[in-house]
Order: sequence, then C-alpha cells, then structure tokens
Amino acid sequence: MANTVTRREFLAMSAAAGMGLAAAGRANGAEFKTTLKKALIVGKIDEQTLTKMKAAGFDGVECTAWNVTADEAEKARAVADKCGMRIHSVMRAWLDFNDPKKVDADVKSLQTALAAAQGYGADAVLMVPCRLGKVAMPQPWEFDIEFNEKTSHVLRAVKGDNAPYKEYIEAQNHATDVSRQALRRLIPAAERTRAVVAVENVWNNLWVTPALAANFVRSVGSPWVQYYFDIGNHVKYSPPEEWIRALGRLIVKVHIKDFKLNPDSHGGQFVDIRDGSVNWPSVRRELDRIGYNGWMTIEGSGGLSLDEQSRRLDLIIAGK
Repeated sequence: MANTVTRREFLAMSAAAGMGLAAAGRANGAEFKTTLKKALIVGKIDEQTLTKMKAAGFDGVECTAWNVTADEAEKARAVADKCGMRIHSVMRAWLDFNDPKKVDADVKSLQTALAAAQGYGADAVLMVPCRLGKVAMPQPWEFDIEFNEKTSHVLRAVKGDNAPYKEYIEAQNHATDVSRQALRRLIPAAERTRAVVAVENVWNNLWVTPALAANFVRSVGSPWVQYYFDIGNHVKYSPPEEWIRALGRLIVKVHIKDFKLNPDSHGGQFVDIRDGSVNWPSVRRELDRIGYNGWMTIEGSGGLSLDEQSRRLDLIIAGK
C-alpha cells in the first residue's frame, strides 16, 4: 500500500524543514544569500599538503605552478580530487606589457597558464598587467582621479596642479593602452580553455581607484577578462567596500588579506587577517549585495596555523 501524506502533514513537514534550513544557515553565519568557499595558495600539488588543508576545513587551493604541461596539470587535478579538494585558480602574477620586447613572450606565458588551468580544472588565471615606478606620483591618500570613460585615460591624478604628475599620467595611460591590447589577444585562449583572465589589484601604482579599475577591465570588452579582487591590497587607497561596490559582478575571485593603517590613515603594513583595518562584516555584506558566490583564498598569514587561518576565515564568511 502506498504511503499517503495529507496536505496538513505536508505543510507541517515543509515548515519544519524550513526552520531546520534557517537554523543551519544561522549556524553557518548564512543570513547571507551567497555561499563562499575557503582556499589557500600552494605551489606544487601534493597529497600530503592537500590532506592537511582539507582536515583544517579548506575546500580548495589556488596553484602557483602555472608553467606545467596539460598532463602534469591533469595528474595534479586527480590528486586534488582524491583529497576532496578543488584547484580553483592559477596564479601567473606579473606581466610586463610595457616593454614591447616582452609582450609576445608574456602573452604566450599566460596562454600556457590558461592551458594549465584547463588541466587543473581551474576556471581563472590571476595576472597583473604592468607595473610603474621611477616617476613622481601622488601619495595614496592624495589621488583624486578623473578619467575618460571611453578610453580609461586619466585626465588628472589629483585636485589642483597636476604638472608634477605629468609623467605619471602619461605612463598610466600608456600602460592602459598596451595592457588592453594584450588582454584582447588572450581572449581566444581564455574562451578555448574556459578559464577567465582575472586582473588583480596590487601595488603596481596603476588603476588605483575603484572606478578607474572597473572601467579599465570593462573596456577590454569581454566576459573572459574579469577581476581578481584582493581585499587587503588597496586599503591604503580606499576602503575595500568601495572597490566591491564599483567592481560588482566583475569580481570572479577574492584574495583574503589584511592591512593595518597608521593612526593618521597614511600608510601602514600588512598583518594577519582580522588583525588590521579591514571592516570584515561590512566587506561580507557588500560581497553578498553583489551576489558573489565563490572562493575566498587567503594570501599571507602564513605565520598562523592552518587551523587558525581556517577559524578566522570562518568568522569572515559568517560576517563577524
């Protein structure tokens, strides 16, 4: 005889299930709509390292070993799968598109990293296009950038007299043009490997404000070029929340890092996560508002044990 459930019993069970899910959500800090996963950065993939990370509560890793064959990457993926871990991203890091003699080689190296990502089962490659130095530039707290929204060219770097920063503005705009050209060359490889080219914000003295960074990445004009947002890297320029709001859906990956500002908010230093000036509850809310469902990868904080890194990241994900 088939089991039957009355409408009243069905509604009672549904209500109980709903309360159970709500309680589970609250227990995991998930009054948020989005789901965040925990990761660390590793070099070569090995079972012992990933097993320890899994035991500490991590879900996956970002791999710095980008210059590998497809076969090597696939073998590493099999190791990760065995450990119940995901290789979600590959770090290629710095590329020097400013030097015309290096552009072709750097584009080729990122194509290699994209192929590695495909083998690993990763869906993004982190990269930094260009860096700028040896020219006079404003202090982080002095920037007040205006730019042309069609070209992403900076029109002014600060309020008032910009003559001292003429060389910086020219170098910034040159880096924008050559980087955009190189990134467009990478689109076919990204589409073929199904891995996004993820531009990261670092201390390269370029695209230092949220609106300019977002405009530059959008100007490439492809969903295969997005943004890898490092929460701690640009605290010295402006609060992470401003970056998250400006970048919105461009953010495909997030690095977890903290930075402690000096008492006058001018400069500071990197510190372990949750020991700095980042307002983590506010950051968590902003990530939820933009609908970010994805990876939170700790960079730095290596002086902490795996268990302590995991505990602190749990608090961040819970909005605490």
